[in-house]
Amino acid sequence: MEHLSQDEWVSQLENDDNAVIIDVRTDDEVADGVIKNAIHIDIYKGQEFVDEIEALDKNKNYYVYCRSGNRSGQACSIMGQLGFENAYNLEGGILEWEGDLVDLD
Repeated sequence: MEHLSQDEWVSQLENDDNAVIIDVRTDDEVADGVIKNAIHIDIYKGQEFVDEIEALDKNKNYYVYCRSGNRSGQACSIMGQLGFENAYNLEGGILEWEGDLVDLD
């Protein structure tokens, strides 16, 4: 797991053809908008969260964020324990995000 600043996160993401963005916030938080192309997997769902993460392709690179960077850091740590080698936490989370947000499709 790596903690990346927004600039590092965006730069790396834009040059990564194997990238998946994960939003680990709650349903209420996600209703305020998500980073484009993000998939929503709520970390507070406990075992259901773990089950959804385990179903993901371990060969992808995962860019993970939450509201402030704390839960996404926890999510990246869990992903590491589950055998994911490339999980990148967005430091500062959505609170410090300067890019656009879209409605979750």
